[in-house]
Amino acid sequence: MSSENGQGDGGAERTAPEQLALVRDAVRKAGVPKAKPRTWRGAPLAKELPVARVLVDKGVLHLDRYFDYAVPEELDEAAKPGVRVRVRFGAGGRRVREGRREGGGLIDGFLVERVAESDYAGPLAALAQVVSPEPVLDAGLLGLARAVADRYAGSLADVLQLAVPPRHARAEARAAAEPPPAPPAPEPGTWRRYGRGPGFLDALATGGSPRAVWTALPGPEWADEIARAVQATLASGRGALVVVPAGRPAARVDAALTALLGRDRHALLTADAGPEKRYREWLAVRRGAVRAVVGTRAAMFAPVRDLGLVAVWDDGDDGHSDDNAPHPHVREVLELRAARDKCGFLLGGWSCTVEAAQLVESGWALPLSADRERVRSAAPLVRTVGDQDLARDEAARAARLPSLAWQIVKEGLRDGPVLVQVPRRGYVPRMACAQCRAPARCARCAGPLAAEDAGALRCGWCGCEETAWHCPECGGFRLRAQIVGARRTAEELGRAFPAVPVRTSGREQVLDTVPGTPALVVSTPGAEPVAEGGYAAALLLDGWAMLGRPDLRAGEEALRRWIGAAALVRPQGAGGTVVVVAEPTLRPVQALVRWDPAGHAVRELAERAEIGFPPVSRMAAVSGPPEALADFLAAARLPGDAEVLGPVPLPVTDPGRPRRVGAPPPGEFWERALVRVPPGRGAALAVALKTAQAARMARGGQEPVRIRIDPPDIG
Repeated sequence: MSSENGQGDGGAERTAPEQLALVRDAVRKAGVPKAKPRTWRGAPLAKELPVARVLVDKGVLHLDRYFDYAVPEELDEAAKPGVRVRVRFGAGGRRVREGRREGGGLIDGFLVERVAESDYAGPLAALAQVVSPEPVLDAGLLGLARAVADRYAGSLADVLQLAVPPRHARAEARAAAEPPPAPPAPEPGTWRRYGRGPGFLDALATGGSPRAVWTALPGPEWADEIARAVQATLASGRGALVVVPAGRPAARVDAALTALLGRDRHALLTADAGPEKRYREWLAVRRGAVRAVVGTRAAMFAPVRDLGLVAVWDDGDDGHSDDNAPHPHVREVLELRAARDKCGFLLGGWSCTVEAAQLVESGWALPLSADRERVRSAAPLVRTVGDQDLARDEAARAARLPSLAWQIVKEGLRDGPVLVQVPRRGYVPRMACAQCRAPARCARCAGPLAAEDAGALRCGWCGCEETAWHCPECGGFRLRAQIVGARRTAEELGRAFPAVPVRTSGREQVLDTVPGTPALVVSTPGAEPVAEGGYAAALLLDGWAMLGRPDLRAGEEALRRWIGAAALVRPQGAGGTVVVVAEPTLRPVQALVRWDPAGHAVRELAERAEIGFPPVSRMAAVSGPPEALADFLAAARLPGDAEVLGPVPLPVTDPGRPRRVGAPPPGEFWERALVRVPPGRGAALAVALKTAQAARMARGGQEPVRIRIDPPDIG
């Protein structure tokens, strides 16, 4: 632009970017195709290490290996191990020109290593493009991803899709910041409430690698306690990683870390952040500018440098199990990281899973809990309402809510909000003894029994019909399925207290916090908001709807949900009371009354060990169309001690309705088989299933068969 327009050279410099932006926009709207990467025909190769080993982004098992490509001299400097590349794939050896393979479609991949010679004797195709010079895949992350893929019978490419976020060029353009200095070791704070708490922090601060299963006391202090464990690890000059099941608990740990360490001292990795911000935070971690990470499920792979602590909160939450193949679980991945990196490990929650109890029983981790007197002083009073109470209660028969619940709600509303936990729709009850309520199980494999339309009982695992069932606990012969009436019960509460506001928290809208003023807060399990100052009381309604689910973990999950709600209630000394509507003689209910989730998990573990249930044994679920499933099981070379249960039919997904993870495509009839192996044989089972699936995919034209190692719901 000339000076006649009133602008000199400086004005041209300011206008040029705007003009370029207009040109780019015009080209984009015109649909002009982008230039494809070069074929590098006749181009000289790199003088040193001219062969690149590439992992292509094809998540099929028969291609789960590295492929060799020639490195053009022009890409020599940028083609470093760990960078993203594009290569041509799928042309075979048909098109060879000037010693180079050509053709095939462009596909993304990662450059894993550079070598001097290829193991492949034929001509190599050249790298098409180095997408970015930013290394995103180091040896540590690659090794972890391979270990996870092998454990879950999946492909390395699928795991890396979960581990490495999509690229965002603007985030890469930002310069890396210098890492902040290590903070001082924290004061123990509320960790003093636990006998081994201060010692755990001291071990982290002095460079140790303690491993603990932490049964947290009820109340909101858990986030601050995790933050202090992170600060202790940072004080030793190492990094820390915390994984929580959802965005709300991530926000609480994020706030606690900010309060302790200040801003910009840790990274928050959640899906809510958006692709650019999340990739920018992830890059800061990989570059070493940030040494502490808190995030949801995908953060389990965060490339924290000099890892000193991995922590997971509430490992029983289904948010920790990935919906995408190969479906890794956060707890298992962090166990792998603790073993590989020789770092500390903290598994915490208000409740305790059977897997956590197994870690303690095996000696891999130590228990970290408060003494009984401290637990009683921190927990609310828990009262129960069983069937006999309901049968004698006129109010319960009329309004479907026991008199005790009315009384507790009325008293609680004088001092603050009252929480009402209502099981969400979708809880399908299983059959149970009508007399003692023990779950009805198959005599052959101990799977759950379900009633068919014709009235016959059939096992949900092995498919065998049960014609002569009787209860092994009490000898009874009558069965019942529990009835869910939670929504109507919640409506009755609202009509009974018309002057009190009613707030709901569930699938449509999840509340984070509520004021400490009197109100009824009706919530589905897991969506309970935190009340300022704690709830005055809580009602846990329709306990049988949760205990009666057709799942091995029904009791453990019900107790976890109950404790998660009850932990938000004020301590007994401050008047906090919880009423649970469930039979008081049942083990999960007794554990809630005593506030002893760890004891419940230990007893569950012992019971499962006797009958060979996970986590003592290892299981895999294999599902698909009946003929495809039968062919797969016949072809798979399963370990000699493997036991196949089933197959049994899966519920047909109605077209237009939401589809559960692992469910068959809408309208298709599928079956599922469970494969069980003894302890120590899980790796052999994964190899056998992965090999069979790879062979099936290589043949092509086969109906799909899905594999899931350690399925979360096995009936």
